[in-house]
Formats: sequence, C-alpha cells, structure tokens
Amino acid sequence: MIKTYYEVEDILLAPYAMKSKNSKGRRFPEEEHAYRSPYQRDRDRIIHSVAFRRLEYKTQVFVNHEGDDYRTRLTHSLEVSQIARTIAKALHLNEELTESLALAHDLGHTPFGHAAEEMLNKLMREHGGFEHNLHTLRIVDELEERYPDFPGLNLTWETREGIVKHQTEYDKAKIPAELEPLNKPTLEAQIVDIADEIAYDNHDIDDGLTSGLLPEESLGKIELWQEAKKHIEEQYPTLTNPKRRYQIIRRLISLFVTDAIEESQKRLKAYGIKDVSDVRRMESRVIDFSVSLKNQRIPLRLLLSEELYHHYRVNRMSEKAQRIIKELFKAYIENTTMLPKEFQNKISDKTNKYVVVCDYIASMTDRFAIDEHEKLFNPHKKV
Repeated sequence: MIKTYYEVEDILLAPYAMKSKNSKGRRFPEEEHAYRSPYQRDRDRIIHSVAFRRLEYKTQVFVNHEGDDYRTRLTHSLEVSQIARTIAKALHLNEELTESLALAHDLGHTPFGHAAEEMLNKLMREHGGFEHNLHTLRIVDELEERYPDFPGLNLTWETREGIVKHQTEYDKAKIPAELEPLNKPTLEAQIVDIADEIAYDNHDIDDGLTSGLLPEESLGKIELWQEAKKHIEEQYPTLTNPKRRYQIIRRLISLFVTDAIEESQKRLKAYGIKDVSDVRRMESRVIDFSVSLKNQRIPLRLLLSEELYHHYRVNRMSEKAQRIIKELFKAYIENTTMLPKEFQNKISDKTNKYVVVCDYIASMTDRFAIDEHEKLFNPHKKV
C-alpha cells in the first residue's frame, strides 16, 4: 500500500525535523495535494515565479555582461540548494523544506548585488528602508501575481519564517511579529544559512581565479587552500588547470560540508535536542561549523574581501551600479508617469510612490536596469 508523505516523513525524518503534519499552514487556507507535501509545493511555486527566473541576470559578484562563465544569483541559489540538501539528508531533516528555502533565499536581491541594495536602502531611509530578506517576503506574500484566490505565492508559515530569518553577515532583517522574532528558525532554515556561506566562499574563489582578479599566488598563505591543493596534487601529480583548480575547490566544498554535518551532529547530541520546540528555544544556532574551521575561514574571508570584493574593477562597477540606481530612483519619483502602467496603478493611499518605485527597481535584472538608465539619460537611445 502506498504511504502518504506524512507517513513517509515519520519513518525517514528525525524527531527534530520539521514535518509537514506540524506545519502552521498558509496565510490563505488551501486544500493540500494528495501526493505532494506542502513544502514540495512551496518549492515548485518558487521555481515557477518570475522573481526566480530573473535571478539568472542578477549579479553575484560579477555583473552579468562581464562574462557567461561567472555565477549569477540563479546559479548561486542552485549551488546552495544542492549543498543544503546534502546536509539535510545526512541529518535526516526535511529536504523539501530545505530546498524551498535555498531556492528562495535570494529572491529579494536588487540588480548589481549588495552595492545597489545599500543605495536603495539609503534612498528609502525615510520610507521604511530596504532589506533583501524582507523584500523576499514581500515578493512571495504580495508581489508575485499568479493565483486568483490570493496575492503572492501563499507559501507555508515555515518557508516564510525561514526566508526572513536567513542569517549571514549581509542579512539584518527586522522580523515581523507574526513570524516569532525571538524564536530560532528550524534546523532546515539554519542549514540554508551555512550552505550559503559554503557556496559563496568557494564559488567566489573559482570566479575570482577565472577572472584573474584573484591571483592563485594570493591563496598561498591560506591554510585551507594549501591543504586541499596538497591533497589533490598528491593524488593527481600531473593534473593541470582548469581541472586542477576545480578539484581543489571540490575538495574544499567537501571539507566544509563534512565539518558542518559532524559539528551539527555533535551539537544535536550535546544540547539534547529532541524536537522542533527544543530547536526554537536554543540561544545559539545548532547548525554550524566547528571552531577550528571557523578560525581557518577567517583569513580566507579577509583575502576575498581585500583582493576580490574590493578590487578596483569591482569597486568601479559598484560605484557605477549605485549611480544607476540613484538616478533611476530620482527620475521615477519626480515623474511617476515614466513607470510602466502596471506600476503606476499600484500607487495608492496604501502603497505610496516610494514603495512602488523601490519594488520596480528591486525587480530589475542588471541588464534591464542598465537599459532603462540608457533610455532615460542617453538622448540617442530609443525609449
């Protein structure tokens, strides 16, 4: 006899995993599917959203037109998803919730990466500011238009909670009261945080080396790189780039993932975690790296910051991006009739023009923002 997904989860998942039967449900009640769990449906709704497709042309580190081989927000999200599912499976957690959160975690990003987000936050300071996790929540709750019975995607409470509680050095969202800001998120959400770090550490090394902005000689003083390099060169002494570089980075990813799994297993046992309520009551997060790996990551993060994220070419693009965002924002605010009709129609007593303009700019891809700027400010460009 075919088992329901509730029964399958009870058999396969750990007691502290977030199970579908314990979900707090959706904002607008829906009849759930007979064969697809609520979190599987969340994942599918995210994948089919406009915001998800646009991630293909949004900056990770390198602006889209700088080359076809660099990561974008979309490829980054896919890499995070694969890493997160590996960790979730090893810990017997809910892979479908984990995957939903991984694929959604960057939906709210602006074009041009963090530089543009900083500018948009500055421009919106008097009107509620801008933070990409909160904007992701706004996208899935309000801005996606696909269903006749409710706004947004009507995702489960746990997916919405995990979205807004996503936590890295760039994430500082003010969490809405309905999503219980004082409680820790599920282990599945915590996995996405650490998978995000693993993905961007390693693919930024790869993209930095590919671009030539990060010389491999600079990695000579990084213990993590040297240990992985030594292992690969001993195993494959005649291997040359790009295979050699790929194998080193592959080795690093495996090392990070293994460390996170083993450290998290230790913490689950040490903290006596028995169910999801125990997870939520914890003062610190359960899913984490070991102290040893954290210490080893410090010089790597510093190197990436100094030699890649603040390389003069990246700084130039960041400055250009902020100027584009600022000038677009000013132009639309001063004359809202230049907005597409569907955005003009959203301006109301409930939603002022600043919020609408912010939504429009945040939705843009890199190339669309550049094209819009050209149309508005280059007299020779057709509008």
